[in-house]
Amino acid sequence: MAARTLVLVGLLLLAGCTTPFDPAAAPTDTPVPAASDPTATPGATATATAPAATATPSANPWGSDPIVVAVRNGGEPGRDVDSLVREATAFWEANDGAYLGFEVRYEVRPDAEDPDLVVAFTDTLPDCGGVADAVGCAPKLTDARMVDRPETVWVKTGLSDDSTTLVTKHELGHTLGLDHDDAPRDVMRARSVIYTEPQPNATERAFPWADGEFTVRVDAENASDPAGVDRQVGHALSYYEAGAPGMPDDLSFERTGAADAEIRVRFGETATCRASSGSCVSTYGTDPDGDGAIETYTRVEITLVGLDTDAVGWHVGYWLAHAFGAEADGEKPPPFRDASYRERRSAWWE
Repeated sequence: MAARTLVLVGLLLLAGCTTPFDPAAAPTDTPVPAASDPTATPGATATATAPAATATPSANPWGSDPIVVAVRNGGEPGRDVDSLVREATAFWEANDGAYLGFEVRYEVRPDAEDPDLVVAFTDTLPDCGGVADAVGCAPKLTDARMVDRPETVWVKTGLSDDSTTLVTKHELGHTLGLDHDDAPRDVMRARSVIYTEPQPNATERAFPWADGEFTVRVDAENASDPAGVDRQVGHALSYYEAGAPGMPDDLSFERTGAADAEIRVRFGETATCRASSGSCVSTYGTDPDGDGAIETYTRVEITLVGLDTDAVGWHVGYWLAHAFGAEADGEKPPPFRDASYRERRSAWWE
């Protein structure tokens, strides 16, 4: 059995005093040859956009004393974020001569009552320049007169340790007067890779979709009997809407001609599925935790190759069960378990 997987890392924009996070669906192409032995392997991408900023100060806006940093963990009380803040502050202390043009020293005291700066971890960030889906926020400070102690750096909870540290470094950079055009580029650039904490993969979820409402597009131009194909797909969809055994009971489908339909059924060439006849599936979704596997499906493509019309509904139904979380044949509704050639061409939906 062969499978192809395309995994794209997620890009997120760290902007101005903000760090937008807006994962968008992108494809992981996972065709598998022959309907008798089907599986799929996932992957994904994420993107976001936002504004830019301005210049580097010539003097430390905080003065010559160590900057006392408190840590407020309002989002994940059980998580050790203090060490991540220390890692971020240590980065600027070690690289102040190279990137700031002045010396900076921090004193991280998580419970400090009268700090100069607070790094606050929260599930919901305050408004930060009107940028939606931010993962961080901080004021840009270039002059001592701009500092209103205690200043606050906001960091979104739910990110991986590496991404949390990166966001904290980035936002601290703004409090030291740096812009997105300033060095070090891997910290201050507007776009950077951001991942969440580990999440269950789509293959580990009972239902790997955001909801049970689906748009469906059927491309039957290459079929010998387009009308018959359309009817067969209709039987498969009705079967699930009626409450297929072991499947969610609130599934609904709306036919559409839109290219971005969540379910697409099409006829392909033999090489598409690497089989002389049968079917295969391609899954699409997001990989916010960066583990190379889709966490939530956003689209599925079912490709049919060399099938007679009477078998279309069964193949579509088979792959829908797979896409709805029943990857193993034993977990699929009864019609899709060890079906014979004749059973696949029967009125199995009745």
